[in-house]
Amino acid sequence: MASDVGKDVLDRIERGVDDLASAYPTTAPADLLPLVRRHLAYVGRLLEGRVTLAQQRRLLVAGGWLAVLRATVHIDLRQRAAAAAHLRAAHDLAEHAEHAEIRGWCLETRAWDVLTQGDYRAALDLSRQAQRIAPQGSSAYIQATAQEARAWARMGDVGETRGALDRVERLTANLPVPERAEHHYRYDPAKAAAYTATTLSWAGDPGAEQVARAVLADLDPDGDGGARPRRAASARLDLGLALVASGQPDEAVALGTEAVVSGRVVPSNWWRATELLAKVEQAGVPEASALRELCAEYAPRRRQSADSTTG
Repeated sequence: MASDVGKDVLDRIERGVDDLASAYPTTAPADLLPLVRRHLAYVGRLLEGRVTLAQQRRLLVAGGWLAVLRATVHIDLRQRAAAAAHLRAAHDLAEHAEHAEIRGWCLETRAWDVLTQGDYRAALDLSRQAQRIAPQGSSAYIQATAQEARAWARMGDVGETRGALDRVERLTANLPVPERAEHHYRYDPAKAAAYTATTLSWAGDPGAEQVARAVLADLDPDGDGGARPRRAASARLDLGLALVASGQPDEAVALGTEAVVSGRVVPSNWWRATELLAKVEQAGVPEASALRELCAEYAPRRRQSADSTTG
């Protein structure tokens, strides 16, 4: 069968997918979105042309990864209608390609989205669905297990939280560091400590402070944001929450301030900054008023038409 797609084109597309997934942790969502959109549109055009069955599957898989990444970026921008549409597209592409891990990531991504909206039971159910579908031990399976721990933490069940974290620890104990550790869909064992810090701080576990301090020291040893400034900002919020719980709200305010003014807290994560603000205000810290002013100044502005203009 004649084909419009050569091997070099497919190789280039797959490298592009990996490049975009690796750029995700350090690139602003609004800057990454048009790049993902262009790559996805290109894959779509190729799928409409003449391709062999083998080429079609490679294009479907590439399209599936790009669609789930695009959905994730839309979630970061709080463009949920667009995110839902692209998660459906990613699932359909993964179904056609018979790619279980992409299907698992679709469910895990939905779990994270509903968790940030406060629907913890739905997040738990979606995390467990993802674990049933994703290949055992795959990055999607591990991430879905970590997401389950977060859901339990938000529901205040410390025992179930610890149980899920223990499973993550066993899954990652002998996991090698991936070739591109920053790749969003390749589980980096170093992420496990950060997820543990987040989860324990949400659960109010006394062990959260020690883990969160170690994570922040590793991510940002020089206090300049480090190589992964978005993760470092989140680590500051995690440590701040743990410090409030342990009776150290003054330092929590300082950490919250550093996270907010870094400009690295994406819109979908902003609720974590406001949650820390509420906690330090409840603690009666005088400096909390300054943090409130900064949160008002740096808060991401909602774009009401975003779903219709970028979907």
